[in-house]
Amino acid sequence: MFKKLILLDFDGVVIDGIEEYWYSSVLACKSYLQSKQISDNINSNMKVPEIFQELRPYVKYGWEMVLITHEILKRNEPLCDNNKREFLTNYKTKCIETLKKNNWSSEKLQTSLDRSRNNQIFTDLEKWIKLHKPFNEVLRFMQKAKDLDLKTGIISTKEEKFTSMILKNINVSTDMIFGYKSGNKIDILRKLTKEYKIICFLEDRKQTLIEIINDSQTSVVPCFLAEWGYLKESDKYNLPTSINLLKLKDLEEILANSI
Repeated sequence: MFKKLILLDFDGVVIDGIEEYWYSSVLACKSYLQSKQISDNINSNMKVPEIFQELRPYVKYGWEMVLITHEILKRNEPLCDNNKREFLTNYKTKCIETLKKNNWSSEKLQTSLDRSRNNQIFTDLEKWIKLHKPFNEVLRFMQKAKDLDLKTGIISTKEEKFTSMILKNINVSTDMIFGYKSGNKIDILRKLTKEYKIICFLEDRKQTLIEIINDSQTSVVPCFLAEWGYLKESDKYNLPTSINLLKLKDLEEILANSI
C-alpha cells in the first residue's frame, strides 16, 4: 500500500516571504548585477513597494524577482503605477525583453539572488529568518498531518538549503524538501505519484495547478489553491472543477477526508 503524502508549495503557502524576496532582490541588484541603470546608494531597507507586491502573483521563478526589482529601482522610466499595465498584460514577454536588453540570463539573475541570500545568512542569519512570516495555521496543519502518520513534503522555488534553514528555525520538520534544482513541480509530482498516494498538493499559483490536472500522470493529485497566497484577484474565479479554492480555516478538512 502506498504511503499517504501531503505536499505544499512554500512561499505564499507555508510562509509569507514577500519582505525577504524584496530585500534579497534589492541586495542582488545592488551588489551583483553591476547595472548602470540603478543608483549606487540604494536604501536596502526601503519598504516593499506596492508594485512589487502586485507583481508577485505573476512570478514563477526566483530570478524574476531580481528582474522586477531592477525595473522598479532603475533611474529612468522605472516600473510604477503609471506604466505597469503593459508589463502586467505581457509579463512573460516583458521579462524576456528585459533579459535581452540587459544581456542577462535567467541563470545569472538566479545566481545573484542565491549569492545575496548566502551573504545574509553568513552575516546575520537571524535577521534573514525574521524576514519570513509563517502562516501558523499551516504549521499546525503540517504537525497534525504528521500526528496522523502522513508524510509531508515541501516543493519550493528557493534553493533547498534556504528552505531547510527557514523550516528549522521555525521548528518545522518535513519528510522531504525539493528546491528549484530538483526540477519543475510537475516532474517532481510525476515521480512522487509512483511512490505515494498524494492526499493534496497545496499551491498558490493557479497555472501550476492547471498544468497538474491536465497532465495524464498527475491528474489524480487533489489540487488546492491557497486563498491566502500570492494570488491575482482573477485567480479565485472560474476555477476548473478539479481545483479547490481553500481558506486557511478549512485546512483541517483535508486531514478529515484523508482518514
